Amino acid sequence: MLARKLSTFGGAAKTFAKVVPNNLKGKSKSSQEWLTRQLRDPYVERAKMMNYRCRSAFKLLEVDQKYGLIKPGYTVIDCGAAPGSWTQLAVKHSNADGSIAGKPKGKVVGVDLLQIYPIEHAILFGNSDFLRKETQDKIRTSLGDRRVDCVLSDMAPNATGIRSLDQENITTLCYSVLRFAILMSTPNASLLMKVWDNGNVPKLEKSIQEYYQTVKRVKPRASRDDSAENFILARGFVGIEK
Repeated sequence: MLARKLSTFGGAAKTFAKVVPNNLKGKSKSSQEWLTRQLRDPYVERAKMMNYRCRSAFKLLEVDQKYGLIKPGYTVIDCGAAPGSWTQLAVKHSNADGSIAGKPKGKVVGVDLLQIYPIEHAILFGNSDFLRKETQDKIRTSLGDRRVDCVLSDMAPNATGIRSLDQENITTLCYSVLRFAILMSTPNASLLMKVWDNGNVPKLEKSIQEYYQTVKRVKPRASRDDSAENFILARGFVGIEK
């Protein structure tokens, strides 16, 4: 039954005053737009102040605060971890660093196709393709006897500009993460994965519903308004039908 099933898977933000440069001569229009947006973005400044590696930390922070995804003692896998802000949060919230006295210590593993600079108390696999079996085998080996309490995925493919291809590529990533979560999760585990709005998402959600008690889409405030990204949040892993 397992083989048959798995074969089907291919708080208000604080505002900071900004000084936006009016002289970006020599930059391309897209570069100017990106830089101006970054300088106007309050989450970029907050990330610097709180020593997070990038603004995406606040996406996970909001979801975790609302739904309690990561608790002391949890084992967490962060797919698409670079540059590492979600892994930073996971280390703290799972108590992988042992900073919460009297609470169990968790374990955090991050993986990304890009290089990931070291994060204390986390196991990192940079320059590693999550879609490859050998990468997932390395993750399993690093876990030892542990099962996974929370799988995170902020992965997204490089956009090609061809809508149908981009949709296909991110869907492939999502199904790979889902398959891994199904094989490695402990009962009642959670899954949080990024998707781009497209016609494939309802089918993906239906697939996830076979294995989790609740499935919903969430869009944290730190996700930019003009972004097509959403996150699928699945909670209460029920296992695989025997």
